[in-house]
Amino acid sequence: MDRKALIAHCLAYEGALEDEPFATVNATVMRHEGNGKWFALICELDGVLCVNLKCEPMLALFLRTTYPGVRPAWHMNKLHWNTVEVDAVPQEELFGMIRHSFDLTAPKRKKRAG
Repeated sequence: MDRKALIAHCLAYEGALEDEPFATVNATVMRHEGNGKWFALICELDGVLCVNLKCEPMLALFLRTTYPGVRPAWHMNKLHWNTVEVDAVPQEELFGMIRHSFDLTAPKRKKRAG
């Protein structure tokens, strides 16, 4: 999968926005429209297309032991974020990790009074 296809996949989520906040780094941030939180940071590390994704800590550890291309996140909280080499995990698994990150960072729904 290339960078353009990865961005397109992330933009398919309702309320997802693309942002490039870093002038000196070739990185694309995918964020929620509702709260501005990041759910993916797409970049190249040592020439390899990667994406940083938020993850529940126990699942993050499991994924790191299951896939050599998943490691503690570059430049982010190592407990809650993984760096995933895009072509080092099955596409279905990658899409599941993106969905998980999207869901974890989504705006909280307001409770109805009553």
